[in-house]
Amino acid sequence: MNVGILSWIIDRQRTGVDKSLYGTLEEMIKMGKSENITLIHHKKNEDPVYQQCKDVLIPHIPLNLTCYIGMPYALSKANVDVVHFPAHWHTQSSAFFLNRSVKKILTIHDLIPLLYPDSYSRNLAKRWNTSLKLIVNRADHIITISQKTREDCIKYLDIPKKDITVTPLGYSNVYHHMENIEEVKKYIKTTYNLEGYVLFVGRVEARKNLPPLIKALYELKKSGLNHKLVVIGGMGWQHEEVLQEIQRLNLQDEVIFPGYIREEDLVKFYNAADLFVYPSLYEGFGLPPLEAMACGIPVITSNTSSLPEVVGDAGIMVDPMDVDALADSMHRVLTDEALQRKLRDKGIARSREFSWEKTAQKTWQVYEQVNES
Repeated sequence: MNVGILSWIIDRQRTGVDKSLYGTLEEMIKMGKSENITLIHHKKNEDPVYQQCKDVLIPHIPLNLTCYIGMPYALSKANVDVVHFPAHWHTQSSAFFLNRSVKKILTIHDLIPLLYPDSYSRNLAKRWNTSLKLIVNRADHIITISQKTREDCIKYLDIPKKDITVTPLGYSNVYHHMENIEEVKKYIKTTYNLEGYVLFVGRVEARKNLPPLIKALYELKKSGLNHKLVVIGGMGWQHEEVLQEIQRLNLQDEVIFPGYIREEDLVKFYNAADLFVYPSLYEGFGLPPLEAMACGIPVITSNTSSLPEVVGDAGIMVDPMDVDALADSMHRVLTDEALQRKLRDKGIARSREFSWEKTAQKTWQVYEQVNES
């Protein structure tokens, strides 16, 4: 069996979706599957995964036709039995119509553009939703990364339950509890001039629901705690509301945006934090809370979407729109060392239930199942 994987997303600065593909690919290579994998992308890349797998380049075609014509051409040239689209983008739709002889697997991470269209520009949400509905019944199988997304696909896209497999995500071994925690805190203070902080990791956009967290920080300040809020992630759609809330509450010096942080420092930011808070309205999975638990940091997150599946009873879950509940939970964790230890131990234990190895094994089983069907 020869498998093609659309890999262009790992050739950029990696965030959630990109990380999930890269982690899965690395484990598939460790499983000895590299000879069976052809990676399909836009430009030559020196990343180690491309040294171990075959690759085919998507030819550049003028007039914005690269994805619509170039991608199906590259897929034909790859000569594969099964192709995996590791996330949905409207630019990939033509392959579902033109490459009829290849069996197709589509990973749907979430239905955010469908359920929360205001989280994106109107044009992007419309193109994403329209194209997904066009191609979803042309996929031979669907992968989702949580039971919640599977349920959403059944409910909103009428996909039969038997045609969907859930493959929960894992996390990189880079994310772990560091024993030399005082040295790590000293490094963060020396390098970034930060200490005593609450951490959020994720794109600054509407659905991440940062305004309630900022209001909760304001309440913490009134109670006498002096923690800052560190927000690590790029600026996304409607981030202006977040900046306006910070200014309204005069917290410009209390909410810190260090920008993009390389992974080797990100794990230090997790370890040096006193608390990780993730009040997102909707997640297909929720990788940052998992990384935080792996690093032994107490986690507070939303009681919505897939987040309870990830955190289980190892964190505190609250209504993400309830500022008082959020502030009370933050205050309780930050002032109770016994609770901190309990959440740390439970978080580390919970994180061990997830791994890229498990994700890769289950994904490869889907490839085999579809190829034999």
